[in-house]
Amino acid sequence: MIKLLSTALFETIYMSLASTFFAVILGFMLAIILILTDKNGLSPNRYIYNTLDIIVNTFRSFPFIILIIILFPFTKIIIGKITGTTASIVPLTIGAAPFVARIIENAFKEVHYGIIEAAKSFGASKLQIIFKVMLPEAMPSIISAVTLTSIVIIGFSAMAGAVGGGGLGQVAIQYGYNGFQADVLFITVVMLIVVVQLFQAFGNLVYKAIKH
Repeated sequence: MIKLLSTALFETIYMSLASTFFAVILGFMLAIILILTDKNGLSPNRYIYNTLDIIVNTFRSFPFIILIIILFPFTKIIIGKITGTTASIVPLTIGAAPFVARIIENAFKEVHYGIIEAAKSFGASKLQIIFKVMLPEAMPSIISAVTLTSIVIIGFSAMAGAVGGGGLGQVAIQYGYNGFQADVLFITVVMLIVVVQLFQAFGNLVYKAIKH
């Protein structure tokens, strides 16, 4: 049982870190487009913004367990199979990316407009304003967003275990719930709580380092 739990713990951490990484990349790109095309953005375009806004909100509203099932064909194309730890990274990434995009978009919007205007007056390009002005100013909020995302993904990964995604979620369901082993269920819950606490503690350290 110890080997089973240690393997499941590794799978959960692997899924969470990999999915967070890809979700942040995808979410960041979406956020850049949203902040650029917003009505008060650097390149306002209501058609692009409204279309992307609808897409982001649509994926955010999907219950994750249903999203996993809907994405089975896409996961099969990308990974070659629909079950397993690596296969779960696909729906985890797609499920979390819109959440990341919205949080990062809001972090960019919190940057004081006077700073952006000052950069414009110095002839900074749009990309320079985003990456050299807005991004450094919004970085503490983005770090908090990444930390929150990683914790959300840990919860999602537990749900992925219900459909063969591996990790602590699958052990909890297969052995703890279906196998009527209350001790296994309790241990997996405690392990998930510890992982969440560690992720949060690390995120807090990074936040404080950047903030100061």
